[in-house]
Amino acid sequence: MTDKNKKNPPVEVHDLTVAYDQKPVLWDIDFELPEGKITAVIGPNGAGKSTLIKAMMGLIPSSSGYTLIYGKPLDKQRKNVAYVPQRESVDWNFPINVMDVVLMGRYPHLRLFQRPSRRDRELAVEALQEVGMQDYRNRQISQLSGGQQQRVFLARALSQDASIYLMDEPLAGVDAATEDVIFDKLRDLRAQNKTVVVVHHDLQSVPENFDWAMLLNLRMVALGPVDSTFTDENLQKTYGGRLNILSQMVEQSRQQRFLREQED
Repeated sequence: MTDKNKKNPPVEVHDLTVAYDQKPVLWDIDFELPEGKITAVIGPNGAGKSTLIKAMMGLIPSSSGYTLIYGKPLDKQRKNVAYVPQRESVDWNFPINVMDVVLMGRYPHLRLFQRPSRRDRELAVEALQEVGMQDYRNRQISQLSGGQQQRVFLARALSQDASIYLMDEPLAGVDAATEDVIFDKLRDLRAQNKTVVVVHHDLQSVPENFDWAMLLNLRMVALGPVDSTFTDENLQKTYGGRLNILSQMVEQSRQQRFLREQED
């Protein structure tokens, strides 16, 4: 894209602090993310994971700090950043059908009061096909299952054709088939050199499906490639005494990943 500046990282967050009722929920967060990687944001409940994504998107106020997208403020890069919200935060009773939801992903590319073109509609249909929802394009969103609803919001993000994708727990509570679809699309985005940030809760699936890991608990505990960052020591710092059974699951996942790599 012409408005990318290759000298700048795709995502920078500097000195970000967010507080609710004067109680910090994120404190002095500072990081850069590389291009073409899938990053998992992990941490215990209440660690500030969703708050981080919302603050980066400007959906909630921050006490201090700022976000840059390819070296520019988010307001100047909206079309380059796609957002998938938590399913629980969406009013699924709103009277709108699947096609219209996915077309919303094209709005950042339109001028004020401009209606979606035929090409915009074609891109929306293509996005629905990518997530296996093309046959539901005229269905009201309230008539969909939870997994289908999540696929629709993923399709909305895909139709935007952004460079950066911020996803807030897209895999929470979905069926196995939808989980496979989502992970497949994340890998497709990485293959296109897109930058993907995913708030994620399933530690067991991190080693196999993510390139980078961000460990968060009010403050940044660690950030970097999964192999060097997703360690027992860092997980213990992040989760504390809640980690015992999680460590066993993670180690089992690592062993399974190693065996699969040997088979390949």
